[in-house]
Order: sequence, then structure tokens, then C-alpha cells
Amino acid sequence: MLPPASRRLALILLLIFSIVLVRSSIQPHDPFVWFLEILPAAIGVCVMVFVSPDFRFTNLVNILVFFHCLILLIGAHYTYAEVPMFNQLRDIFHLKRNNFDKVGHFAQGFIPVLIVREVLIRLRIISTNINKYWLPYICVSITLSYSALYELIEWAVAKATGTAADAFLGTQGDVWDTQSDMFCCLIGSIISLILFTKLHDRYISRVKQIEKTKTNIE
Repeated sequence: MLPPASRRLALILLLIFSIVLVRSSIQPHDPFVWFLEILPAAIGVCVMVFVSPDFRFTNLVNILVFFHCLILLIGAHYTYAEVPMFNQLRDIFHLKRNNFDKVGHFAQGFIPVLIVREVLIRLRIISTNINKYWLPYICVSITLSYSALYELIEWAVAKATGTAADAFLGTQGDVWDTQSDMFCCLIGSIISLILFTKLHDRYISRVKQIEKTKTNIE
């Protein structure tokens, strides 16, 4: 059985991510937009690798981050407004737009909220003995603040790049796109906590037990 924070699993996921990243870079819809869109995934993975000697994330978080990266790489290759499968869904259901970006922003809340939760708990930034409603509230608030920050970065980059703005923002003519993106992030983070809190607690508890055992041995 794999430990709750497996280096082997993390390396396998990193290898697959690297392969998909290379594939995503081959003839993307817009090379400059591709570069902009893969940056969050690349930076996030680099940070996780950098901190891994001292802070190895649980398998649950690593697997979810991997799927989040896949979503980002797919969106980067095609641009979020032109992902083929979602163009087909748009045509089949007579939708007004390609909604792949909403999947991306849902994931932007669904996965990062558990990263935030794990950091807060394992680094003892917030005590788990506080009122049970405060921890999820803080986790959702921090996650949503990063979503808002990302929207600001998108706006700044779009203003600076000019011609690439439409493809990068992917608003598809929706004046409320930014607000609906953040709403998807909010819903994703809440649903994630509802689904994974108990499982996440078990993973964190096992990691703490292993770390305590190592400390006692040393």
C-alpha cells in the first residue's frame, strides 16, 4: 500500500504531466496564449517540487492537482473558447458558448481549496480545534481571493497584449464572464470540501502519524 504522501506516485504524475505538457506545446491554436495559459500549471508544479523535500503533499492532493493541470494544458492547447469536445456540446445542446472555461474555473476552486486546507492544517497555521465552520470558511475565502487575483492578472495581461486579449480571456462576448468565473470557483471549492473533507482528514492524520514516528526514531 502506498504511503499517504508517496514520492513514487508524485514522480509518476510529474512524468505524465511532462509528457502531456510537451504534447500540448505541439501546434497549439495560439502559441502566445498557450504560453500564458500553461504558466499557472508550470509554476504550481515547480513550487510543489521545490517544497517537496520539506513538505510532501498527500496523495489525494497530488492526484487532484494532476487533473487540474490536465485541464489547464488542454485549455492552453486549444484556447478555452475552442476546445473541440465542448464546441460539439455547444452545438448539440444549442448553447451560446463553449463552456470549457467554466470547467476550468470550477476546478480552480475544487482543487486549490484542498491545497490551502492542507497547508493551513499541517503547518498549524490554523488550529483544527477551532469552530468547525471557520476552517472551511477561511479555506474558501483564500481560494476565492486567488481566483480574483487571477482575473486581475488576466485583465492586466490582456490590456498589455492587445491582439491576444480575446483568446486569453475567453469571454466569448459575455460581459459577466469574470463574475461567473469566480462564481464557478466558489461553487467548486464548496463542493470539494463537502466531498473530500473526511477523506482529506484521514490522509493528513496518516501523514502526521508517520512524521511523528520518524521524529521519535530520530
